[in-house]
Amino acid sequence: MRHDPLPGPKPVAAADGGPIEAASSPPAALHLSPLQLSALAAVLVGYAALSHYSNSTPSAKGLGAALSVGPVLLIGAVLTWRWAGRLIAAAATAIAGVFIYRHWAAFENNYEWGDLVQQCGVYALVALSFARTLGSGRLPLCTRLAVELHGPLAPLEITYTRRATLAWAIFYFLIAAAVAILFFAAPLRVWSIFVNFATLGLIALMYIADHVLRHYVLPRREPVNLRKLLQRILVG
Repeated sequence: MRHDPLPGPKPVAAADGGPIEAASSPPAALHLSPLQLSALAAVLVGYAALSHYSNSTPSAKGLGAALSVGPVLLIGAVLTWRWAGRLIAAAATAIAGVFIYRHWAAFENNYEWGDLVQQCGVYALVALSFARTLGSGRLPLCTRLAVELHGPLAPLEITYTRRATLAWAIFYFLIAAAVAILFFAAPLRVWSIFVNFATLGLIALMYIADHVLRHYVLPRREPVNLRKLLQRILVG
């Protein structure tokens, strides 16, 4: 069967014929070398290992609290800097630091609740980022990525990428639900193994399944370079 690409720089339309917001030219991406990507992967794996150690060792509550509070404080400082300027960011970070210091014992004794909120929140937000692009007049996220990587898409490809967007949304919502259920239904050590290691494996398996399915459903497309795909996922 012949699949003619959609014409023009705004090629994407809904599989059912309805209008969908056209893809705009993406901003220039930050290019990471293989060494930088490896370093980023090492940081993520190291963080996961330390997090699991703190959840599995009663004497490592301080480490667990630091790993739970640290990323939130860092992200909050960066966002405040971008939105409100350097001085306000420095003042807000200092105030937050004093508050954390004065209530450190409470953070040490309850850091796992912070981990739960972070884990569920991250996966739920990722799921929502996929799901919200499926609304009327929106460009599905996987369709947009495919356009940026391959250019104009054929109707069959638009249909597939829309379904892939839905599949990823459901997948991440299920991960968020599993994180919450295991937190209350399983020992903390088991929950830690799941959130720090098993989720990464599940995401990798989902990407592999998507890649294999695309190969059979959309054979005309050249396979995407793995480093290029990882870079787009990690840094945009």
